[in-house]
Amino acid sequence: MGWSLGYDENWSRDVGYGVPATCDHPGCGASIDRGLSFVCGGAPFGGEHGCGLYFCGAHRHIAADRRDNAPLCTRCYWGKPNPYNPTPDVPEWIEHKATDPSWAEWRAEQEAAKP
Repeated sequence: MGWSLGYDENWSRDVGYGVPATCDHPGCGASIDRGLSFVCGGAPFGGEHGCGLYFCGAHRHIAADRRDNAPLCTRCYWGKPNPYNPTPDVPEWIEHKATDPSWAEWRAEQEAAKP
């Protein structure tokens, strides 16, 4: 299984290293992707220790041994209960899904599902 593209039902958004994104830390704006290299928790959907949001290197911290040395966002690192709000999809990704031929079937399904 590849990690270039998937869907995270918890956060209702596309994930994978093929998905350009912005760091989910409030106000950051760093360009990243939604691959495993940037996910809080270091495992798909955040694994056992993370929230599953995506952060640049400045906003990820390596946890201690008791949390498997997972890379965590600041909130998860300090054990705060509520995660950050996810950032919206970047315009580049929205445009890609709206126009690229590889997404034609998905667009047709979305159109057909409208009431």
